[in-house]
Amino acid sequence: MNAVELAQGDLLARIEHLLVYPVKSCAGVSLPQALLTDTGLDLDRAWMVVDGAGEFVTQREMPRLALVQTQLKTHELILRAPGMLALHIQIDAVEGPLSVRVWDDLVPAYDMGNTAAQWFTDFLAQGAAGANPASVGPCRLARFDPQHRRLSSLKWTGGLEAPNQFSDGFPLLVLSQASLEGLNQRLLAAGEQAVAMARFRPNIVLSGLQAHDEDRLAWLRLSTPEGQVRLKMVKPCPRCPIPNIDPLTALSHPAVGDTLQAYRQDARVGGAISFGMNAIVCEGDGMLLRLGQTLQCELDFG
Repeated sequence: MNAVELAQGDLLARIEHLLVYPVKSCAGVSLPQALLTDTGLDLDRAWMVVDGAGEFVTQREMPRLALVQTQLKTHELILRAPGMLALHIQIDAVEGPLSVRVWDDLVPAYDMGNTAAQWFTDFLAQGAAGANPASVGPCRLARFDPQHRRLSSLKWTGGLEAPNQFSDGFPLLVLSQASLEGLNQRLLAAGEQAVAMARFRPNIVLSGLQAHDEDRLAWLRLSTPEGQVRLKMVKPCPRCPIPNIDPLTALSHPAVGDTLQAYRQDARVGGAISFGMNAIVCEGDGMLLRLGQTLQCELDFG
């Protein structure tokens, strides 16, 4: 279905999927509803794998992280991976303090203990796809310290303070279903396989828009009896090689990146490939987002 354009030039879109990624770079969880906080969807990128020096580890270095499946229960985060017993982590339990680095930010965190550390160390050393197993050192699992405010780039937020946890830089990533369908049409035409949305790791997937309509939005708004939600679209999402990694096998193939390179170079981010829009939470902390809700999408005429 094409975008519904309102009299004032805005669009309407439907929330098709809500996804959180409790452990940075591991598989996500699809939810029927999700609590919105000022740092994004609740428990999104609340945990992160780090190396022995406290530096963050992602699929860029360890594609095998894509195979770690996550499940959220009331009081537990459960992690499963091929060849491993399930790892149960209490959501509200941590051990000692730990300083970790994500990109240029050195942030306070909490260590999740030796059992979790050994679990990730062992799994990543099992013939790590795309990496030299001998180079896999000891890992730790860190929990973000919620008392710390790690702010998104003020340059892109227009000076608004937008905290996030262990995401690459912003609280939310928004994508339209039509954008993925457009990419898949190009892949199939080139004799390549279609890919799933999981490769792009969005938090909110919208239907009812045309391909890449999200690029030209300024705001997403939702009005309910419980309150208002306002999400500001702030920056196109530049893409690293992670979308080339098949989340089912952890193997990389350049088809996705090569295809995007042909039509998604974005001058707003220095000519990098972009796919999706980063957003911040301006109103709605504590609100529930639900599948099927209709969002008013305000176009950016700037």
